Amino acid sequence: MTLREILTSAVSRLTAANTPSPRMNAELLLMFTLECDRAYLHAHPERDLNAAEQGRYEEALAERARGVPAQYITGHQEFWGMDLIVTPVVLIPRPETEHLVETVLRLASAGEGARPTSTLRMVDVGTGSGCIALALAKELPRAEIHATDISSAALEIARANAARHQLESRVQFHETDLLQGFEPNAFDFVVSNPPYVGESEEDQVQIEVRKFEPRQAVFAGATGLEVSALLIPQARSVLKPGGWLVMEISGTIAEGVRGLLAGWNDVQITNDLQGIPRVISARVA
Repeated sequence: MTLREILTSAVSRLTAANTPSPRMNAELLLMFTLECDRAYLHAHPERDLNAAEQGRYEEALAERARGVPAQYITGHQEFWGMDLIVTPVVLIPRPETEHLVETVLRLASAGEGARPTSTLRMVDVGTGSGCIALALAKELPRAEIHATDISSAALEIARANAARHQLESRVQFHETDLLQGFEPNAFDFVVSNPPYVGESEEDQVQIEVRKFEPRQAVFAGATGLEVSALLIPQARSVLKPGGWLVMEISGTIAEGVRGLLAGWNDVQITNDLQGIPRVISARVA
């Protein structure tokens, strides 16, 4: 079969399986199979696929048609301009999480004059693939970055991503639950994309997220506030006076998290590009 024929067939198959963006997925998986870019696909529509290539593509399509996220099939996802390794042990980095990074960078820049000689110390809680910690390490070359996760398997992926981008000396990884084991007044920033989906919302979550992404990285408990309720007092303890907590949230829990931050200063919610509350930041008095 030619590239054109196999792509046409793949789009029809993924459409029938109700796969979102069937053409994009069909092209992405074919680029993965052939180790080429999109320009190559369009420049060589008459190229024939050999039997081995057709077999690999068929396997990838079958996985995608049953709902496996394309990122888990290819093993890659881009975040903050970095190509990251992802497997089913980590949450797939989302573009909206870049708002979290942007918020931290803005707050760090605004406070730079207050600490011209001191090293900024940050910790990314529940690092998963390491996407947030690595983005911060990339943008803040003088900062001291720590990252925690309760999952040793997730930390293996995060360390691999750090090495992949020559950032392994910039991030210190810790296997721990949230912020357990850290000294008081240790950090200028606590940053986290914690689980924040409530079990009551499960039916509203995309089926591929429910079925294939790590449940402990998605669902927080009955209301979605459970992990935030544990993290916020721990963050207060490890932050220096005037330090910042910056967390990803959803519109569902935004006001609930605001309530948990009673007694904090400068509480601010930032919306994503769709106008949905996405990041909450607050400063220790």
